[in-house]
Amino acid sequence: MKLATLLTLIPFFAACAQRPEAPAAAPAYVSEAPLPEGWPQPGPYNQVSAKSYPAYRAAFTTGKGETGSFWTLFMHIKRNDIPMTAPVEMAVTPSASGLDRAGMAFLYQNDQVGQPGAAGRSVEVRDVAAHKVLSYTWQGPDSKANQATARAALEAALAQRKQTATSFRLLGYNGPGTPRAKATWELQAVLAAQPE
Repeated sequence: MKLATLLTLIPFFAACAQRPEAPAAAPAYVSEAPLPEGWPQPGPYNQVSAKSYPAYRAAFTTGKGETGSFWTLFMHIKRNDIPMTAPVEMAVTPSASGLDRAGMAFLYQNDQVGQPGAAGRSVEVRDVAAHKVLSYTWQGPDSKANQATARAALEAALAQRKQTATSFRLLGYNGPGTPRAKATWELQAVLAAQPE
């Protein structure tokens, strides 16, 4: 076979060697711990949705450091024999540079677990009233870029619906055992209560 003929076959062989990329799998929640009683599943992914949450009990700490806050709360539930649930709740405040962490909470399964009040120097157990939120769920890391996408979507939805957020929170559903690309997060705008 002549060299010129072989050279014309190179694109053909290259095309045969390339495999088409498999379509990306749809995001799916990887459950590591039970949700508190009555809590909705995370999702739908990559869009804003309205959700209602029942009243719940949680242990809160105001530490801004994610690692220190986590271990403070983890030791609290371990000492008090309180089972782990998902998600972990992080209070966040919008700022010019993104979302600043302002505290963390571990949620109890229901309001029959534990007692409200101070639980040591840096943990307070509180009952949280039922409330409604606008939520944006994604799968992947909790990067500034992903948080910015979620925040922009929520702010647009709040403006479109003429609603006001009283606060924002970030819910993290997975621990370090789940690959970051498979982790589920929800940024939520907690809505002001509507008069009935």
